[in-house]
Amino acid sequence: MGKIVGIDLGTTNSVVAVMEGGKPVVIANAEGMRITPSVVGFNKEGERIVGQMARRQAVLDPQNTFYAVKRLIGRNYAEVNPESKRVPYNIRKDENNSIKIKCPRLNKEFAPEEISAMVLRKLADEASRYLGEKVTGAVITVPAYFNDSQRQATRDAGQIAGLEVKRILNEPTAAALAYGLDRRETQTILVFDLGGGTFDVSILEVGDGVFEVKATSGDTQLGGNDFDKKIVDWLAEGFLEKEGVDLRRDRQALQRLLEASEKAKIELSGVTVTDINLPFITATQEGPVHLETTLTRSQFESLCTDLVSRLRRPVKRALSDASLNPAQIDEVVLVGGGTRMPMVEQMVRSLIDKEPNQNINADEVVAVGAAIQAGILAGELKDVLLLDVTPLSLGLETIGSVMKKIIPRNTTIPVRRSDIFSTGENNQTLVEIHVLQGEREMAADNKSLGRFKLFGIPPSPRGIPQIQVAFDIDANGILQVTAQDKSTGREQSITIQGASTLSQDEVARMLQDAEEYADADRLKRERIEKRNRAESLITQAERQLREVSLDFGMQFANEYRYRIESVSKELRDYLAKNDDRGIDRAQADLQDALYELQREIRLRFSEEEDDFFGSIRRAFSGDDREEERPYYPSRDNDRPYSGAGKGQSSRSNASESIGYGKPRKVSESNDWDDDDDDWL
Repeated sequence: MGKIVGIDLGTTNSVVAVMEGGKPVVIANAEGMRITPSVVGFNKEGERIVGQMARRQAVLDPQNTFYAVKRLIGRNYAEVNPESKRVPYNIRKDENNSIKIKCPRLNKEFAPEEISAMVLRKLADEASRYLGEKVTGAVITVPAYFNDSQRQATRDAGQIAGLEVKRILNEPTAAALAYGLDRRETQTILVFDLGGGTFDVSILEVGDGVFEVKATSGDTQLGGNDFDKKIVDWLAEGFLEKEGVDLRRDRQALQRLLEASEKAKIELSGVTVTDINLPFITATQEGPVHLETTLTRSQFESLCTDLVSRLRRPVKRALSDASLNPAQIDEVVLVGGGTRMPMVEQMVRSLIDKEPNQNINADEVVAVGAAIQAGILAGELKDVLLLDVTPLSLGLETIGSVMKKIIPRNTTIPVRRSDIFSTGENNQTLVEIHVLQGEREMAADNKSLGRFKLFGIPPSPRGIPQIQVAFDIDANGILQVTAQDKSTGREQSITIQGASTLSQDEVARMLQDAEEYADADRLKRERIEKRNRAESLITQAERQLREVSLDFGMQFANEYRYRIESVSKELRDYLAKNDDRGIDRAQADLQDALYELQREIRLRFSEEEDDFFGSIRRAFSGDDREEERPYYPSRDNDRPYSGAGKGQSSRSNASESIGYGKPRKVSESNDWDDDDDDWL
C-alpha cells in the first residue's frame, strides 16, 4: 500500500504534508516553495502547468489560467454569487445547470472538480518525489461549512487525481489537531479560519488525545479574495471617474488589478500606507494610460466594513450553538492568510477578549493537521480520538413543502438518526423521499441533496402506514438515507452521491483524461531528459577534443576530430528536428566514437607510465608489452579522460574526471555503470 498524505486544498494556495518519524512534515514543491498556488493554466503549446508557473502567465493569458476554483466546486451555476463569477476566464452553465470552465486554447470545457484534481495531482506528485514512493491515499481538508454536495465534489476531485480519499476533514478541525496534539490539559479552543475563498469558525474541546468539536459555523462565499476585490472596485471606480474607462471590462487589466490589490492588502498588514503603480494599464485615443495612487490602511478598513460584519455573525452563532460565552474560551487559534490583516485580528480580540495564538504557521497548519489524521488512519499515531460534527442540518420534505430536520447541525459524527413518517393521502402506494440540507423552514429554501421513491406500500387510509426514515452520516460527512415500510419490510436507500455535480460516468471519463495527461507529462519529461543528455554529450565531446589537442598535439586529435564533429553535427540536426529515433542513433554513434578515442588515450598513458627500470627490464627479458600483452581495457572498467598532461598519473585523475563515453555513474568501486539516466 502506498503512502497516505494530508492535503490542504485551498482557494488561493494548497499545501501537502506527511508523517515522518511520528512528526508531520510539510513538503516543498519543485520550485522550493512550501505552498503551491491553486492555479492551473495551459500555455501556448497546450501543455498543462500548475502552481507558480501557471500563476506567472495569468496576466498575459487570463482566459486560459484558472484560479479560485474552490468557490465553484460542488455548486450549481445559480448557487454561485456574482462576485465569484467575476473572474477573467469564462464560466458558463451546461444543460444540467452545472458549472463549466471554458478553455479557449484547448477548445474544451472543464468541470471545477477537474481543475481541482490537477492541483491535487501536482501535490501528490511532489509528495511522491520527496518520499521516493508512490502516494496512493490522501486526507483532504474542506471548509467546515461545506455542504454534502461540495464534500462529495471534493472526493470526486481526489478520485479524478488518482487518489483514494481516506477522509474528508474539516479545516478548523485539522488546525486543532495540529495545535493541540501534544496537550494534556483540557482546553476549549476557538479556531478562526479565514482563507482565500472561505471562512470557518469551530469550537473544540481538546485534551488528552481527544478532539471533540462542539460547534461549527462559517461562510463559504467569504474570504481573502473578497477583501482584494474591495480594492479592485475602489481602483476601478477611481480610474473610471478620472479616465472614463472601466478596467473591469478588460480581462488583462482586471487580472493586473487583482494582483496589485492582493499585493497592497498584504503590504497594509505591515505598513500603514502603500503605493499602487500600474503602468500602461490601458490605452485611449490619446495614448497609453497609467494607474498611480496611494492606499492607506484606514481607507482599506473603511472599504471592508461590511465584510468584517459578516465575520462576526458566524463567531456568535458558533458560541451560541456550543452554549458557551467568550470568557469560557481558553485559546483562539488564527488560521489562513486572511487572519494577518490587523482589522481581522482586532475584530477577534473584541469578540473573545483574548490575544489570538499565532505560534503556528497560519498557511501550513491545516495541511499539518491533515497529515496527523493520515497518520491516525495509517496506524502511525495511537490514542488520538477525533469527534467531528455535521455543519448543517439534514432532513426531508413533508406535506406543505416544510423541512423536517432529522439531524440538527453540530451533531457529532458518525451518527445515525431515524424518525417515523406516514402517507398523506388515502390508498397511497408509494412515497417520495426528498433529502434536504440547510437551516430554513421551507424545503425550497434549502439545498436539495437527492430524491428516491419507496414503492409497494399496501393501500391504507392516510396516516396508517408506518415508514421509518433513517439518516446515517459516516466519518467523512457522507450521507446515506434509508426508508423502510414497517408492515411489509420493503426498503429503499440512497447514498447521497448525486449531490455532486458530476455523474459517475463523468468522473470515470475525467479520471481517464487525467491518466492521459499524466502519460503525456511523463513522455514530455523523458524527451527533455533525452535532449539534455544529448546536448551534454556534444559539449563534453568538444571539450575532450580540445584537451586531447593540447596534450597530444593536433595530429593525434585530427585522427578522431572528423568523425566526432560530423556525428555531433548530425546529432544537433536531429535535436533541431525533434527526431527521437535520429537522436538515439546519433547519440549511440557519438558514444562509440568517444569510446574509441578514450581507448587510444589509455594506450598512450600506458606507454608514458613505463619508467626507466621497466624499459631495462623489457630489454633484458625480451618482454614486449606492445606485441605480446596489448592493453585493451573493457568498457566496464574504462576510465574517462580529463586532460592529464605528461608526467601525470591517469590513476590519480580518473576518479575526478567526467565521463565521455555513454552516460554513466561512478560507483564506490570505481566501476562503470551503463545507466543512461545520469551524468557525473
